[in-house]
Amino acid sequence: MDFSFLSTYYPYFISGVLITIVISIITVILGTILGITFALMKLSKVKPLRWIANTYIEVLRGTPMLVQILIAFGLLQGLFSLPTISFGVLNLDFGRLFPGIIALSLNSGAYVAEIVRGGINAVDFGQSEAAGSLGLRPAQAMRYVILPQALRNILPPLGNEFIVLIKDSSLLSTIGIYELMNSAQIVVTSSYQPLTPLYVAAVIYFILTFTTSRLLNLWEKKLGKGYRR
Repeated sequence: MDFSFLSTYYPYFISGVLITIVISIITVILGTILGITFALMKLSKVKPLRWIANTYIEVLRGTPMLVQILIAFGLLQGLFSLPTISFGVLNLDFGRLFPGIIALSLNSGAYVAEIVRGGINAVDFGQSEAAGSLGLRPAQAMRYVILPQALRNILPPLGNEFIVLIKDSSLLSTIGIYELMNSAQIVVTSSYQPLTPLYVAAVIYFILTFTTSRLLNLWEKKLGKGYRR
């Protein structure tokens, strides 16, 4: 394998990985907010809220992410007048980025909602009763008693969802966003090397996901759970 092309095309990989990281961070934040919101709606005693949450979760989990990205792009592209900026050697079109992030966030939120709901349900019901006996309202009990304990159950599958999200950001290349995968495709076309740039992209994705996994493991151990039995 010839990696000599890196001396010329490495800026494409640097810009691509930075855009991928930005997309992933924004999507993780939005997906987590959506997930917690819809998890609480699904656990609500208000039937319309449960119906909305169930519909959202089932539809988003039951359709391919690529289809969701293409639909969001078709519906939202051009809806707002958004700029295109230079990001290193690449151009970042916010008119394309906006629907892409919306689609990824909505999809992630559906999975996070089920993860959060499962973590909350795993907390012993006696904790809620104890919080009530201390005079805490349901919202206070959820915030100060249930969610902190549920976090230990939520963190491992939530970490897996974040890792999947980093890899799934590559699907945004289909709507012309120059993240890491699209950057690698540019290098493939320009360097006339069909596979080696993809090997480089694969290694970078592995570094991103492995680093994320290690950081989440450290956080999990800090919470007192870890992987020890």
